[in-house]
Amino acid sequence: MTMSTRKSTPTAIEFSTQLEVINDRPILRLPADSSAKLPSRGQVAANGQMGGVDFTTVIEPDGMRGHWINVTDELSVQLDTDNADSVDVSLTPTKEWPETSIPDDFDAALSDSPELTEVWAGLTPMARWEWVRWIQATKNADTRARRVEVAISKLESGKRRPCCFDLASCTDPELAKSGKLLGIS
Repeated sequence: MTMSTRKSTPTAIEFSTQLEVINDRPILRLPADSSAKLPSRGQVAANGQMGGVDFTTVIEPDGMRGHWINVTDELSVQLDTDNADSVDVSLTPTKEWPETSIPDDFDAALSDSPELTEVWAGLTPMARWEWVRWIQATKNADTRARRVEVAISKLESGKRRPCCFDLASCTDPELAKSGKLLGIS
């Protein structure tokens, strides 16, 4: 008996969906059958093509076992579509996560702790996404400030990921309420 050591190549997930706007942000919701093909109910890094435009993204959870894609300003301009248009999308999950944008308050706290420069750089891009997402997953300014403090403390003590964080909830407070993407029930 022999064991195969070949790694399988992720299969592209193809679908059509309509552009939606929630709180002035364009998004694309994945159809349920397409979302079910993803390797996680939480965030998933993917390479994609939409309307002939190649992009790399992190597919976001909707808090109801589904997913959605943030349509950046750059991608929106390249697509030249409005929310009445149907868009053909192809997504291929990848283990190569893009870098996340570090919010100003957390970036300042990291800068005030130069001993964390190597620690932060040594984290995987996925782990950096998790820290940023955990910090940003609240509308309450006091809670957010406390999370920045706790993140610095945890990183200083050697923790590589935030604890007790539901990665399958939609944690973008601009687009969600109680961990669920607005407009779904």
